[in-house]
Amino acid sequence: MKKMFFVAFMTAISAVLSGCSKPTPNEEPVRAVKVLTVGLDTFQAETEFSGEVRARVEARLAFRVGGKIITRQVELGQRVKLGQVLAQLDPQDYKLAVDAARSQTTAAVTNRDLAAAEFKRYKELREQNFISAVELERREATFKTAQAQLDQALSQSMAQSNQASYAVLVANVAGVVTGVDAEVGQVVTAGTPVFRVAADGVRDAVFSVPEDRLAIVQLGLKMRVKVWPQNTELSGLVREVSASADPVTRTFQVKVALDAKQPAPALGSTVNVSASPPAGAGLRFQSVIKLPTSALRQDGQGTAVWVLDVASMTLRSQVVQIATADGNEAVVSAGLSPGMQVVSAGVHVLSAGQKVTLYQPAHAAK
Repeated sequence: MKKMFFVAFMTAISAVLSGCSKPTPNEEPVRAVKVLTVGLDTFQAETEFSGEVRARVEARLAFRVGGKIITRQVELGQRVKLGQVLAQLDPQDYKLAVDAARSQTTAAVTNRDLAAAEFKRYKELREQNFISAVELERREATFKTAQAQLDQALSQSMAQSNQASYAVLVANVAGVVTGVDAEVGQVVTAGTPVFRVAADGVRDAVFSVPEDRLAIVQLGLKMRVKVWPQNTELSGLVREVSASADPVTRTFQVKVALDAKQPAPALGSTVNVSASPPAGAGLRFQSVIKLPTSALRQDGQGTAVWVLDVASMTLRSQVVQIATADGNEAVVSAGLSPGMQVVSAGVHVLSAGQKVTLYQPAHAAK
């Protein structure tokens, strides 16, 4: 009996001790990774910018007088001819002003004719010594005043006629309407832009350049302009570089004059503008390190890659600096040297110090 009690007691003690012992941790599996050996590659030292096609001359048309728009004869994107009527203001007030000016002119003509007749009659009387010279001079002054008033009335009448004609807005160039800034029923003041018309003729490729790239864009530099999506390539010369940066984007606007002998692309077309650096700015081709974008990951505030330590078959994080992109590859400017082995895929599931093995394709394992 005592023996059976002792066996049961020892069994219970063993169960308690086994329950308090820590479980054996599972070892992290060894992952297979794809790696590539870092080497030098060639990179064409060209800079490409995105821009759009604009007309060399774009006129902002406005009424020279104020009023209410009663008609608008053109729509956005419509072609217009030189002298074509675009819009018209309510002319009623201007017609009344013209009528008033004509009435003033008629009155001034009557006064002038009356003064002229009196001056002629008094001149004859003076020749007969019936009046004094002072009286003749007074009549002459009256005649000259009436003539001056008539000249003033004629000028005012012409000015009012011009004001009435300004109520009709006509195109001063032939081209395409690229903007409509006012509608029928709107009251506009003199000089308020109503239409934007891109004049026919030479086209420009317009794009923006950041400050650190401004040195490679010089006046007269030959540029290649690729029109998207037609994928046609045109040529042009840099004709204008902005003297100051845009206050918002801090970029400089550049205009490239397209060759007039080439077919003009449609206004607003998206283009890619590129050119080789000018003489003295560096080699056309450079030896650089390239990596596929799948090898890059974010590490804090920077970009990093996983570098394989061949001796221990573990990974370590290496911060790199990216200079630019070349297709689907990134050009690395710092952080790597030729001969290093870098993980090229699956970088987001790995950790520092993790043991790995090299990935072997299925056909190689057979």
